[in-house]
Amino acid sequence: MKKIINTIMIVSAMLISNLGLSQNNSKSMDAFTVQVNGLGCPFCAYGLEKKFKELDGMKKSSIDMETGIFTFEFPSERKLSIFQVQEQVEKAGYTPVQVEINRSNGEVERSEKQTALATDSEGEVKQISFKVEGNCGMCKARIEKAANSLNGVSNALWDESTKILNLKVNENTFHQEQIEAAIAEVGHNTENKTSTTQVYESLPPCCKYRK
Repeated sequence: MKKIINTIMIVSAMLISNLGLSQNNSKSMDAFTVQVNGLGCPFCAYGLEKKFKELDGMKKSSIDMETGIFTFEFPSERKLSIFQVQEQVEKAGYTPVQVEINRSNGEVERSEKQTALATDSEGEVKQISFKVEGNCGMCKARIEKAANSLNGVSNALWDESTKILNLKVNENTFHQEQIEAAIAEVGHNTENKTSTTQVYESLPPCCKYRK
C-alpha cells in the first residue's frame, strides 16, 4: 500500500512539474506590434509576412490592412530587437512607423515613431509634385521611401488614384532630377525618367503598371 502511495506521489509530482514547464513555455513568447506604412493589398501583406517567416520562429501573425498594424509572437530567448524588426520591414519594401515589443518578462520596448524630418533651416520649404507610375500600396511604400531617403526631401506622399507624388523640399538642397532618378531606380517611371526593363520586371505582379 505504501509503495502505491509513493508511486502516486511521484507521478503527481511529475505531472505538476510538467504542468509548470508547460506554463513557463506558454509565457516564453514576446508579443510584437508593428505599424507599417504602405500595405495596400493582400499581396503586400503576404510579402511582409513571408519576409518575417525567414526569421524562423514567428507565431500567431496577423495583419490589419486598414490600419497597417502587423502583430506576431516570437520566441523570447531569441531576443528579436526593434532594429531587426525595422530592418525586416524595410527588406520587404515597406516603412516601419513604430514598433512595440511586450517581452515575456513584462518589459515593454517601443521605438520612436518615425515621421518625415523637416528640411534644414538654411532654406525655404516649398512643395513640388510630379507624376509617378504605379498601382498599389506596395508601390506607394517603395516610391515614398526612395524620395524620402534623399537630402532636402521630406513628407513625400504618393496618391494611388492620381499617380501624383507630392513632396515638401528644401529649395536650396533638393534636386528634382535626382529624386526622379532615385524613383526610377526602384522600378517606377516618372515624368522625365524611365525605369530599366530589368528593374521593372523584378517588381511584384501587383506593381506591374505597364500595359
